[in-house]
Amino acid sequence: MTSKPIKNAAEHLASLKDGRTVYIGGKLAGDVTEHPAFCNSVRTAAKLYDYQADPANAEVMTFESPTSGRRVNRAWQMPESYEDLVIRRKALVAWAEQHGGFMGRSPDHLASAVTGQLMGLDIFEAYDKDRAKAFWDYYVHARDNDLYLTYVIINPQVDRSKSAADLENNDPMMKIVDEDSEGVTVRGAKMLGTSSIMANEVFVAHLQPLRPDEVDYALCCALPMNTKGLKVLSRKSFEQHAVSQFDDPLASHYDENDALMYFDDVKVPWDRIFVHRSPEMCRRQFHDTPGHIYQNYQAQIRIAVKLKFLVGLARGICETIGTIKIPSVADALGKMAAQAAAVENMMWGMEAKGQQWGRYFVPDRHAVYAAQTLTQEFYPQIINTIRELSGGALIMLPSSAADFGNPELSEIIEKVQVSADGRKDTDRIKLMKLAWDAVGSEFAGRHTQYEMFYAGAQFVTRAHSFRTYDWDKASSLVSTVADRYDLDGSIAEAALKEP
Repeated sequence: MTSKPIKNAAEHLASLKDGRTVYIGGKLAGDVTEHPAFCNSVRTAAKLYDYQADPANAEVMTFESPTSGRRVNRAWQMPESYEDLVIRRKALVAWAEQHGGFMGRSPDHLASAVTGQLMGLDIFEAYDKDRAKAFWDYYVHARDNDLYLTYVIINPQVDRSKSAADLENNDPMMKIVDEDSEGVTVRGAKMLGTSSIMANEVFVAHLQPLRPDEVDYALCCALPMNTKGLKVLSRKSFEQHAVSQFDDPLASHYDENDALMYFDDVKVPWDRIFVHRSPEMCRRQFHDTPGHIYQNYQAQIRIAVKLKFLVGLARGICETIGTIKIPSVADALGKMAAQAAAVENMMWGMEAKGQQWGRYFVPDRHAVYAAQTLTQEFYPQIINTIRELSGGALIMLPSSAADFGNPELSEIIEKVQVSADGRKDTDRIKLMKLAWDAVGSEFAGRHTQYEMFYAGAQFVTRAHSFRTYDWDKASSLVSTVADRYDLDGSIAEAALKEP
């Protein structure tokens, strides 16, 4: 068994020069590692691999693959105990801290989703042994090559008052249109391919419920991003429209991108098909395995880091503009700190309340969904609070870093950009421009929308919480009190039987 070196940025960047078909601005993008709409953010993602390959970080970030001997990211690790889960989480936290939580589809997200699903391999085997083997073989391939995966698991929004069958000829959703001994052919669209620009492969699945007769849509598979017929339609690039890193520090380097994926008669070989024409198995692969829990547990790890970043940003703003000692400001900061700490503590609670899933250890299901329910509410609240605390400070900023190159303007800027904490004018502006990019820019608007809906609408997340809560225990507590008395206030017969 010969082991390759730990994956680094150079290896990842080279893997993206694969001739994938990406469109932006009405044109083919070509090499995404060089295109001005993507190149900086692609390198930000690639640097995550340099971080894990650094000898100082390798032990925390990676583990040895049991099949190849190569050390790969711990997101691919299947924890068998609470201690294993904690070790794995520390690696995910360290990666999230490299991007402040602003990369919602960093490589550890899909690795977590696929790894969680594979913990329920017996469910796949009961469904179809050939599909189970294909899935296991794919996991080993993805793990041993430390692949960066994206996924498309949602259909494009069309007429939501109609089912797929009712759309008839106006149906744009990806479905099977042909199959033979080599595999199936699919045609249609899926969304949202977040980070697809910088990923190696796309995992295609169906998270939304399917009707029993919608078998043509019921497919799960994985494909390289340069597969013939796979077309990626990028949304507007915030990176491309950024003025400079100083002016748009997040948009210029952390725009992970989102994209519509269109499958133009794409041939999918059988060894890349994990679910075939089974609406029920499409559901089970997420919810009857630990897959949905592991992917959302990773998301809560990431957003815990992101909320901490935002709270730190808020305090920095208040110290700079001299409002930190105002009681109402301290009150607002205290509330945000409590919200961020609550999410972080819930992350630890998911682990402490975790349970064995056969051989593997899985975070507590309801704790994950409870945290999601809260973070969908907390995020826009925190963003709005930072805007309130900042006031005009986020507006009274130079048009761009170029203003400093004009001596007359630079002199004026130095006079008016004064900080209560003594930082110089350029540092004050740097902080405020970072804050604006986090809470007020077009990039920031996308992030607010993303954090509110990446796990589905709030009613979907709340439904998961409703479904997984220990209602029997809650009801028994009510009964414990209510069963102690009757209509006339006498001691109830049930209470007399209590030990």
